Parts: sequence; C-alpha cells; structure tokens
Amino acid sequence: MIFRTYYQPLCRYAYSFLQDKEEAEEVVQAAFITLWEKKNALAIETSLKSYLYRMIRNSCLNVIKHAKVKQQHVAYELAVAEVSHESVSQKVHAAELEEKITEAMKTLPEQCRLVFQLSRFEELKYQEIADQLQISIKTVENHMGKALKLMRLQLKDYLPLFLLFMKDWI
Repeated sequence: MIFRTYYQPLCRYAYSFLQDKEEAEEVVQAAFITLWEKKNALAIETSLKSYLYRMIRNSCLNVIKHAKVKQQHVAYELAVAEVSHESVSQKVHAAELEEKITEAMKTLPEQCRLVFQLSRFEELKYQEIADQLQISIKTVENHMGKALKLMRLQLKDYLPLFLLFMKDWI
C-alpha cells in the first residue's frame, strides 16, 4: 500500500533533482528496498510521507555529488592524458629534429663543422675556438657564418618543428 501510494509522486520528486527518469526510478526503488530491509529497526518520528521525501532528497543529492566526483575524475584523467601525449609528442619531435641537425651537419665542410660544434655544442666563445684550433677569430667568424647559412638551407623545412620544440625551452 505504501509503495502504491508514494511511488509515482516520489519518482516525480526525484526526477526534479536528477532530470533522468531511469535514475529517479532507481533512487525511489532503492529507497523502498532500504525501507523494507530496515522496517523493524525504523523509528519514524515524523510522518511517513515526509520521511520518504527526505530519504529521496538525500539519495538524489548523493547521486548528484557522485556524478560531480566522476566528472572531476574524467577531467583530471583527460588532463593527465593530454600532458602525457604532449610529452611523448615532444620527445618524438626532438628526436626527429636532432636527427635532421646531425644530417645537416654532415654536409658541412670539416673545418666549418668543427667550428660549429665547438660554438653550439661545446658553447665555446670565438676566441676560445680560435685559440684551440690555432686560427684567427675572423676565420672562426667566417666558418660560423658559412655553417649557419648552410644549416639554415638544410633545415628550412624543419624550422616550424624547431620553433615548436624550442617554445617549451624559452
């Protein structure tokens, strides 16, 4: 009798919170199951109607709270996956760019390549390079100018990739 009397009104009440008919029916059914299972231990101080409506309201609020937690978890997982994907993508781009730089350096004349490596990878100043190779600073400058010009020509197709990779280092 209680089920027949209150089921439909409680479903409408639950629907007003959840905006999902099936979810509202599940909440109401679960409430009636709980009511049946605890029938001997219940001590309802107010009216049965207000007890049932309070029970449904609390259950609906729990469902809403759980849905928010699930949404936050999904958002977090998407953010972590995106960062992970970016990291892998950056490593792939970096490896590809490094390979192209190495290939381009192989096309440089030997002395030019040596000056370029000392300047860019060993981070030596022109004077230090000149002293080490026993050449003039002007010769170092000429080799670097030639190396940079040839490297730009060799890597012109990879400049966007290089800029993409370098944006995170700047």
